[in-house]
Amino acid sequence: MQIRTPAVAGMFYPDEKNELKELVHKCFLHKFGPGKLPPTDTKKKIYGVICPHAGYMYSGPIACHSYYSISLESPELFIIIGPNHLGIGCNVASMIDCGWETPLGLVEVDSELAKELTKISKMVELDFFSHTREHSLEVQVPILQVVYSNKFKILPIILINQEKEVVEDVGEAVAIIAKQKNAMIVGSSDFTHYEPNEFAHKQDKALIEPILDLDVERFYKVLHDKKVTACGYGAIASTIIACKKLGATKGELLKYATSGDVTGDMSSVVGYGSIIFT
Repeated sequence: MQIRTPAVAGMFYPDEKNELKELVHKCFLHKFGPGKLPPTDTKKKIYGVICPHAGYMYSGPIACHSYYSISLESPELFIIIGPNHLGIGCNVASMIDCGWETPLGLVEVDSELAKELTKISKMVELDFFSHTREHSLEVQVPILQVVYSNKFKILPIILINQEKEVVEDVGEAVAIIAKQKNAMIVGSSDFTHYEPNEFAHKQDKALIEPILDLDVERFYKVLHDKKVTACGYGAIASTIIACKKLGATKGELLKYATSGDVTGDMSSVVGYGSIIFT
């Protein structure tokens, strides 16, 4: 089994076990976080979530809203979909025979379902190299380890090509896979990048509206018409498509904020949203 070593430990989150656990707890308790440690006391059927993937000091509290909402669940599998920022490797990649290492231990990839995914999807290839330096999936894993210990497997999927015909294929394949196990889908994306705070809020509000309506056509129209710089738009769309196939009827925005809201620097911000599909 290959080990996928952390690419951004010590940068996006602490590389020391206890410090990392402590920071995740602080994100849950943060004024922009849910304000409580998991588990939640509210149970509802949630098919998937959207989470940001910046450094924990910026987006961790917002991401924790999604993880708090599903903390009563006990998924065997997390299907994590994100963008391939560096563009290395395959257009759409999963992997097999691999464990993902973090400061909190090792999480195993579900190789059987990854192989199954490539049989269902025309787009997904198996490629370890594609995943080696990408942070969009990696930053989700330590939070999951804090909430669930290491009692789960992951199915990582990263996208260079995020166009609509690609994500339709990926989303439909993910829905079929998700039915085979007690699975939760995590779409990893930030929203507007490096714009003034007020403009970012306006752009992202427009893009979030079709997400909440599970309307992928309108989502892509807003994305292109307004030139919204959400990096993981294909991950969002794949998650919407899969959750809709599984029975979701709406999205719910749990929290939106920007890096500026968190740090106080409003001049050039990145937007973060935490959304669940029910």
